Amino acid sequence: MDMLRFDPQGAMIGEHGLHPSQVAALLPRLDSIRNEICTTELDMLAGKRPTPSEYQPLDAAFFPLPDRLLSEYQADRKGSELGRIFKIAIQLQAAVDRVVVLGIGGSYMGARALMDSCCQPYFNELSRGERGSRPRMYFEGNNVDNDASQGLLHLLGAGSTKPASDEMQRWALVVISKSGGTLETAAALRQFMSALEKNCGGNQELFRQLLIPVTGETGKLRALADELKLPESFPVPEGVGGRFSVLSAVGLLPAAILGLDVVKLLEGAAAMNRHFREAAPDDNVVLKYVAVNHLLETLRGCNVRILSVWSKALESAGLWYDQLLAESLGKELLGAMPLTTVNTRDLHSRHQQHQQGRRDKVVNNLVVERYRFDPLPVGQRPTDPDSLNDIAQKTLPDIMRAAIAGTNEALRSDGRPTTNLHMPRVDETYMGQLLQMLMLATVVEGRLLGINPYGQPGVEAYKKNMSRLLGRK
Repeated sequence: MDMLRFDPQGAMIGEHGLHPSQVAALLPRLDSIRNEICTTELDMLAGKRPTPSEYQPLDAAFFPLPDRLLSEYQADRKGSELGRIFKIAIQLQAAVDRVVVLGIGGSYMGARALMDSCCQPYFNELSRGERGSRPRMYFEGNNVDNDASQGLLHLLGAGSTKPASDEMQRWALVVISKSGGTLETAAALRQFMSALEKNCGGNQELFRQLLIPVTGETGKLRALADELKLPESFPVPEGVGGRFSVLSAVGLLPAAILGLDVVKLLEGAAAMNRHFREAAPDDNVVLKYVAVNHLLETLRGCNVRILSVWSKALESAGLWYDQLLAESLGKELLGAMPLTTVNTRDLHSRHQQHQQGRRDKVVNNLVVERYRFDPLPVGQRPTDPDSLNDIAQKTLPDIMRAAIAGTNEALRSDGRPTTNLHMPRVDETYMGQLLQMLMLATVVEGRLLGINPYGQPGVEAYKKNMSRLLGRK
């Protein structure tokens, strides 16, 4: 399996960047942090619960998760968590034409990233046959936007007085919340449950089959699932926080419903785990990524960390990473500000500021090397009205490569540091690698900064204020 490659050469630009010796000097410290993290992981794989400490609470269980899920599936294809996920996914694919996923933050952003990266563009617009009978998927419960919720309910036929007559009119509901207490998702669940009951025509057995919760062992959503006697539910694993949960049922169940290769996704993540454990520090993509970005922030004031994705398919992955970085490291007056850009689109909106604005940014390019479809040429026209015949044989990937190189060259000429993270192609294997790499890098950097990368105490304040303003106790 090829691996993601990290090239920091564009950051080695002297006065406004780094020197390789500075990176080399930091790597032994990062190697020590890696060894601490790997020791904790081995304890978890052996079934031991690590003793919580200031920087290593129980939320570290995301690290061994891909290896554990794969091992359990190999031992028990039907009874394992993956086996159960596949069973429900197959049932829903046959029973419904649409699935609504309710969740907010880490409870939906990873699943959305997997859909947008690994499904065909405009997946929901394809016919059922073109989708291979896989359901369309929609995400709600991530806001309290009245018109967005009403629009989706209208699309689902919530205003109809007649129940669904076949799978083309039928839909299912997957609700993801560890506690069940987050207001945005809880309110949406009430609204969409009522619509689902009407869609099922009062058939409670069918209703229970089409409502699938992913939640913790205790909490309001778990209590609701027990009250309704739902036949199927899936866990948010203990010790896995929301933004680190994409490779649990939180992300895997929606991915499986979409027909994605969940095994390859986990194999990619497991391969990144092996690389993280075994690769020498100067060849380790996780440690080098952390070293370069941390040093640019602390030595050069680059506290805006831009993830420049050169594929529209990766925009949602960038937004997922924005949350991961912001909530994990944005504490105690520390942490870089994450920002996702999509190029070449955003070269025509934000790039001027990145090129000649304040020197507070590093641009991490996420570069795709091979595309899903055959290269599309510009094409020849007899009269050449737009003066493009000189590049008629060039393809869109040719133009993209020129844009990446030209943009990096322009930034370098103005002393703006860049790096390139090379992704062989956008598919389940390399998405698994990418997601696990970024989660590991975030935890390593949290340790380096001396802060706890888990938990999000600042987010809790708005929740309490909102409840108070609504008159809730």
